[in-house]
Amino acid sequence: MAQAARKTILIAVCIFFALALPVGAAANSLWTEAGGNLFLDTKASEVGDLVTIIIVEESQATQKALTQTKKSGSVGVGPGLGILSNVLPEITGSGEDSMNASGTTTRGGSLEAKVTVQVAEVLPNGNLFLKGSQKIIINGEEQNIQVTGVVRPEDIRSDNTVLSTYVANAKITYTGEGPIGDRQKPGILTKLFHWLF
Repeated sequence: MAQAARKTILIAVCIFFALALPVGAAANSLWTEAGGNLFLDTKASEVGDLVTIIIVEESQATQKALTQTKKSGSVGVGPGLGILSNVLPEITGSGEDSMNASGTTTRGGSLEAKVTVQVAEVLPNGNLFLKGSQKIIINGEEQNIQVTGVVRPEDIRSDNTVLSTYVANAKITYTGEGPIGDRQKPGILTKLFHWLF
């Protein structure tokens, strides 16, 4: 009898909860088509896809030159023969010329930036040709960064970024125009002086 009562109570509870649920409630997925596919690779692979290049370039070159020259010579004139043999004394002379010169030229530069570029072409071997530019204007100073190069798809990270050191045939151009850039150029008098001398 106790077991039959338990079954009745259990059925009543189930009916109560079934009736308490709102009509028309349906199970919905937490994943929508707009969100994409969890198993789909979103790395750049086609023309028009975007890749962010993290530019971390640093270069330094040093050239040294050393020159050493030395030259020496001597000459002598003794007493002559005949009448002037006792008149002219023995004359000797010597000379030496030496030169030491050295020089060192050092040139270096560094550039750190992030530029998002597009895949301009998919090469026959699957590598991607990237091309893009970025223009920044701050207080009348215009800065342009242009980047082109080839990258392997496997070198692109999952967040579609790649280090510039992995870009083959990379051409990175950084230019600036404006008041600060103008001050970095030599003036007319300086150019004329260098041309004359």
